[in-house]
Amino acid sequence: MMTTDDLFRLRTAEEFEAAALEVFRRQAAECPPYREYLSLIGIEPMRITRADEIPALPIGLFKTRTVYCGDAAPEAVFTSSATTGMTSSRHPMRSLALYEQAFRASFRTFYGDPRRWSLYALLPNYLRRKGSSLVYMADRLIADCGSGGFFLNNYEELITALENDPKPKILLGVSYALWDLAEQYAPELRETIVMETGGMKGHREEIPKEQFYKLLCNSFKVNEIHSEYGMAELTSQAYSAGGNRFRCPPWMRVVARDINDPFALLAAGARGGLNIIDLTNWWSCAFIQTEDAGRVFADGSFEIDGRITGADIRGCNLLIQ
Repeated sequence: MMTTDDLFRLRTAEEFEAAALEVFRRQAAECPPYREYLSLIGIEPMRITRADEIPALPIGLFKTRTVYCGDAAPEAVFTSSATTGMTSSRHPMRSLALYEQAFRASFRTFYGDPRRWSLYALLPNYLRRKGSSLVYMADRLIADCGSGGFFLNNYEELITALENDPKPKILLGVSYALWDLAEQYAPELRETIVMETGGMKGHREEIPKEQFYKLLCNSFKVNEIHSEYGMAELTSQAYSAGGNRFRCPPWMRVVARDINDPFALLAAGARGGLNIIDLTNWWSCAFIQTEDAGRVFADGSFEIDGRITGADIRGCNLLIQ
């Protein structure tokens, strides 16, 4: 029987396949909303023999049900941001140690030892609410880096800190705050990776990613914009080093599905809804049908195009009542 530590030793497609099937069979038995969903769509777990046959749970169930395995109380409950009148998702996190192990391992996979960086977090709307997994992650990574800090909309203080910091820097920012910084100050960010993490909705107009990244590059005098892809319903993160092309750590996989048939997976490069396998969702559900649209390529990398139109009513959301 595998343990959570085994997840971080996965390297081959065969190892991932075996791990995904083992996690699926356990969660099909121990996660009540997932077990009920599988029953409603007529899936017998023991008949599933490949990872690409595993049904993905509609992400909206994190808003209406407790997606959780086991009897022990969770150490934290992370919640999604929501505009007025919307319901937040809730992700019970049984082990904060596992969450920290996952985001530290993801960061090291793509950016190496945190101690070589200073991390500056421009996350005003996340800081103003409780239950943000992103704030928790940024706080721990800032401590690992040993330098950096959180900023609301005190842009001049942020610019001064960046200019006076001799280390290589990462500026992790919610999209609308980065846009505000670019529009109001347009600082030249030397030795700095600019990393956006979404969050435009309800704050500024939505524009195509390519246009938004070009705007930031021109304002900050950088060559590319990095991006972090994560959400309250996940434990792990994918990262893009530019061009909206994301890559996953070895224990995470993204596949595209037909938007109108959630059980039909698409060939590489075809646009569709995105399903995510995040095996570090060990105590909830590792198989998630998101409401994001994009493309997955033959090498496993993926692009995000935006949200699926009518996401709240599409798909096989049989339990969302």
